[in-house]
Amino acid sequence: MRLISRRGRRARIAGLAAASWHARQMALWSRALWPVSASGRSAAVRDASWPLVPGETCVRETRRLATRQVAGWRLSDLTDTVELLVSELVTNSVRHTPGPVRLTLEIGGGRLRCEVEDVAVSEPVRGAVSEDAEGGRGTELLDMLAGDWGCVPTATGKTVWFELDAHSDAA
Repeated sequence: MRLISRRGRRARIAGLAAASWHARQMALWSRALWPVSASGRSAAVRDASWPLVPGETCVRETRRLATRQVAGWRLSDLTDTVELLVSELVTNSVRHTPGPVRLTLEIGGGRLRCEVEDVAVSEPVRGAVSEDAEGGRGTELLDMLAGDWGCVPTATGKTVWFELDAHSDAA
């Protein structure tokens, strides 16, 4: 039986952590390259998904994609709320994540679900925010505007999601 020194164990653990980070990056990058999808699962469920390229225009383009899709589903009463909340989630992902980001919108059962997936494993943090702070109110906005929201760990990082009641303009 071979004994491993304390330094050897630390190096092995660091190597596993790096491999785990690398595996998460590769898995999400390969998923990020999937084409935009429109699911044909059932007539009651519609979804759309986009890989996002972090950069200067990422958040603006994401708002445009989300609002167009919501309007296409005839949910124009949700456009402003979706635009604000998607903007918050994508901004946080782009700002705090070193890898790819993916936005998925799904409507079914009278609910609109928006998901932002990234490779970071840390969940959103609720902190005390001063009155004049320019940021840090994302979780407060989710609490106030979303019907429900949460964060789910994934094999590649995490998915932060929110849901809104969805009633078609035609109804």
